[in-house]
Amino acid sequence: EVQLVESGGGLVQPGGSLTLSCTTSGWTFDFENYCVCWFRQAPGEEREELAGISTGDGVTYYHPYVKGRFTISSNNAKKTVHLQMKNLSPEDTAVYYCGAAVERTCAVSEMEYWGKGILVTVSS
Repeated sequence: EVQLVESGGGLVQPGGSLTLSCTTSGWTFDFENYCVCWFRQAPGEEREELAGISTGDGVTYYHPYVKGRFTISSNNAKKTVHLQMKNLSPEDTAVYYCGAAVERTCAVSEMEYWGKGILVTVSS
């Protein structure tokens, strides 16, 4: 059974940085066959895509509103994908999720596997 577990969330001050990790396990096929993406969902809002990485070739994708502030990377040996976030603002407060799909996409509807999410709160 494929499992995705997010970690690294918590409380951070405005302007601060945080790194989230998505640790995966239970793959039947090679981890490198999958695209892993990060999403977030604020209260009352829809889940939105932030960034993704094709673990096989390292190609990355960023939504325009996080490009330059967030960096996604993959440690294939550990089957873990990280999301480095900097210059955080209260508007970044949300539950952050990672998801995985065989298709090279970060569309919410295309994700085959999801983590349970982790809360990030940006507040002074």
